[in-house]
Amino acid sequence: MPTWLLWTFLALLSWGVWAVLSKLLGDALSAEQSQALSTLGLLPILVPLAWSARGSLRGISPRGLSLALVGGLVTCLGNVAYYDALGRGEKVVAVVSLTALYPLVTVLLAVLVLRERLNRVQLAGLALSLLAIWLFNIQAEGGLLSRTVAFAVLPIVFWGASGFLQKLATNHLAAPAAAIAYLGAFLPVGVFFALHEPWPDSITPRTWMLVLALGFFLALGNVAVLVAFARGGKAAVIAPLGSLYPVVSVPIAMLLSHERVGPRETVGILCALASVAALSWESAPLKSALSDVKS
Repeated sequence: MPTWLLWTFLALLSWGVWAVLSKLLGDALSAEQSQALSTLGLLPILVPLAWSARGSLRGISPRGLSLALVGGLVTCLGNVAYYDALGRGEKVVAVVSLTALYPLVTVLLAVLVLRERLNRVQLAGLALSLLAIWLFNIQAEGGLLSRTVAFAVLPIVFWGASGFLQKLATNHLAAPAAAIAYLGAFLPVGVFFALHEPWPDSITPRTWMLVLALGFFLALGNVAVLVAFARGGKAAVIAPLGSLYPVVSVPIAMLLSHERVGPRETVGILCALASVAALSWESAPLKSALSDVKS
């Protein structure tokens, strides 16, 4: 088995674990507190990465650096919205499957701003994503949006916009420099929330372990994707695999949280996963945008 494929599987596994850790935290921390403290979990990945790349950071493009930093900031906002959705008691399997549709926003921005074209596979993915949202939105109580869809909108928009910003950043920066700037943006956000959020009187060792793991697995997935590309992996394979982390998250959530889904939700989850794979299938420039959404 080629080493790049092993690194891609590591990224998929890391993001899959990250996607459900917040649910395990329960109501011990707010969404903002989870974002702040999870930043500490990035340090075991970020510090060695920055140290190893210190020589290559000289003379980097200010434009590329700015784009990567803004991409990281936007991702933080999406993370907070994601943690908040899980903290409100929404089903992990539904939230994870819906928020994995963020490549839809990246693709649409590339089409509208960069004039890139959708191929037939992506058009099918667009249709599947709309079908998935519709299936999750059928509610007996009526209304324009179901709770699950409403809470999933912000992570989808923020993460999708971040993917587009990362696409632009990598036009001016090498991948390691973009990754350092992107992850580095999490630090001021963490400090901001740490200073402005009221904190509980005490935090249990279990909560510390979970929130540090939250940041660690997010960063580990980013680095694993970069290594996979450096080892010769093709974006046509890495991008769809990286975006399909719900394949890992959904079984974990059902096992640990004892969640059950009905036939309609099951079809919606399958449509969402198929849509992610289809939207990721594009020529090299657009595939880079999807795969770099967290890098």
